[in-house]
Amino acid sequence: MKKNILLIILFATGSQLSFAQWGGPVFESPVVHDDNTVTFSYLAPDAKEVKLSGQFMQGQADLTKNEEGLWSVTVDPIKPDMYPYNFIVDGVSVADPKNSLKFPNEGFQASILEVTGDEPLVHTIQDVPHGTVSYHLYTSPELGERPLVVYTPPGYEKNLDKAYPVFYLLHGTTDTEETWTKVGRANIILDNLIAQGKAEPMIIVMPYGRAYPVISKSSGSLREWENLQEFKKDFMNNLMPYVEGNYRVKKDKEYRAIAGFSGGGGTSLYFGLNNPDLFSWVIGFAPGMRVNEIERNNAVAFEDPEATNENLNMFWMGVGSDDFTKRAIDPYTEVLDEKGIEYEYFISDGGHTWMNCKLYLSMVAKRLFKN
Repeated sequence: MKKNILLIILFATGSQLSFAQWGGPVFESPVVHDDNTVTFSYLAPDAKEVKLSGQFMQGQADLTKNEEGLWSVTVDPIKPDMYPYNFIVDGVSVADPKNSLKFPNEGFQASILEVTGDEPLVHTIQDVPHGTVSYHLYTSPELGERPLVVYTPPGYEKNLDKAYPVFYLLHGTTDTEETWTKVGRANIILDNLIAQGKAEPMIIVMPYGRAYPVISKSSGSLREWENLQEFKKDFMNNLMPYVEGNYRVKKDKEYRAIAGFSGGGGTSLYFGLNNPDLFSWVIGFAPGMRVNEIERNNAVAFEDPEATNENLNMFWMGVGSDDFTKRAIDPYTEVLDEKGIEYEYFISDGGHTWMNCKLYLSMVAKRLFKN
């Protein structure tokens, strides 16, 4: 019996030594320093080259390997915000395995860097009452089970007699239903603004925007005509009834808003402007569109511009000065001007980024459902 116990102890000790050897050097990545410089590290003893790519920098940075096979680089101070980044290992893009903050996306693998700075930003988690983020599945006869993320504001579970405005928030083309909370921080932004008395308490509905499996995941932008038609059926016939049947939402168009980013922004304009009985607040964050589709995708709004203006409490678009979607949005605004349709157009710095999305959301959320 004693021999067996001794063997077990030896085996366990040996296992611990083996796992320690297999694990390699202990390190963290990324490490944000007090001066907002950031060190990134990646373990790849056999790699020939490792580079860093991130939306906080121009181009790429080379990492240097030490004797343990650990590659690292420290970059210059970064402006406080949240940024996607990834490593490029011998030509292959990979997320940072040491970082639990991942970018939900079907088109690329990236991690998220958060630099908080000295003062809290609008998307920084603060000591305020927090709403609830919940995950759901609803059913579409054509598409099967569909994923959905819903934010309910602080107090929703207690104020059982209160109904709330509803804000439908659509993601970009290769993003998922989680991107608006995990990258866009929509829930945190609303928590902070509501606590400051700057935004109305509202429910935010964040669905998955591709009509898969009818529309393949490798197809083009979410605002492509075929996806628009399939997703429209799902949105109107399944998603909205599910939300209105399971949440205390106000069912009048005055209390219903829609917005989206990129391909989802094109979708939000198409749904919002062509369904004046459903939406009074229509918003596009760098909305994806093509010039040759403008007339078709705005048919209802263009048919009676005076009625369109009367119906809308807000028609707002935001885009970065270096954003590629601006090439189509600028001609779109010219058409809107010609037809006499009223809108607001905000041009920020930067490009086609989720940093700008957070900015735009924080701007419009302060004005939604306030007449």
